[in-house]
Amino acid sequence: MSHFLLDTHAFIWLSENDPNLPNHLRDIIDTADSVYLSIVSLWEIAIKLNLGKLSLQGSYETIESELESSDILLLPITFIDTVKIRHFPLYHRDPFDRMLIAQAINNDLFLISRDSQFDAYPIQRLWEDVSPK
Repeated sequence: MSHFLLDTHAFIWLSENDPNLPNHLRDIIDTADSVYLSIVSLWEIAIKLNLGKLSLQGSYETIESELESSDILLLPITFIDTVKIRHFPLYHRDPFDRMLIAQAINNDLFLISRDSQFDAYPIQRLWEDVSPK
């Protein structure tokens, strides 16, 4: 069984067919039992678009229909996710990333991300490897 959570950049690169997402990860995502996108990633995208720190090839408003037509599931934030964050050491200070870490731990998901700062936490991060450990 393979269950994955996409970091925000991984989702954007996947949806925009950006070469920054390695082909072996595309293959893993395509054949996974389940792939999730956290609602926190949508929040992060919306904020960064509003601040002018991010641009997308398409319209933000189309993401919902793209998710509905794909096999990517939207992962809500739960109270237990916030409890987990409350007890994290501050190795990573980005609040969006800290929520992704909590969700990956709480839901036993491999996190697809190139952010090596995540490795300071007890998660299973996938980027350079060709298969989950």
